[in-house]
Amino acid sequence: RTYHGSAMGPAVQAASIAAWADEAHVVENRRLYREKFARVLPILQPVLDVQRPDAGFYLWAATPGDDVEFARSLLENYNCTVLPGSLLAREQDGRNPGRNRIRLALVAGVDECVDAAERIAAHTRSL
Repeated sequence: RTYHGSAMGPAVQAASIAAWADEAHVVENRRLYREKFARVLPILQPVLDVQRPDAGFYLWAATPGDDVEFARSLLENYNCTVLPGSLLAREQDGRNPGRNRIRLALVAGVDECVDAAERIAAHTRSL
């Protein structure tokens, strides 16, 4: 066999049904992400090429130069962490699809995301 299967006992099945039936946190998270995108994008779009994704909680923004240097100087000067896009993909045929992009994860609270967006925008304007 190339796969493994295991069965759950009735008590575990009942607990799983109860846990997975709760959608309230999903509804609230969706609302929060809509709010984060609505508040962060107007701050970033005037200075970076960034669009709202079709799905997910990341923003994938183009940088005005080297993504690693952008992320390093953003951390050094504005105490804000983003992930350089070139570290998320392999180079193939001399091309890295993440080069000159940064990934921003909107996982913090709304106010913290807005503060980070303001720092990123200020950093970009200072370049």
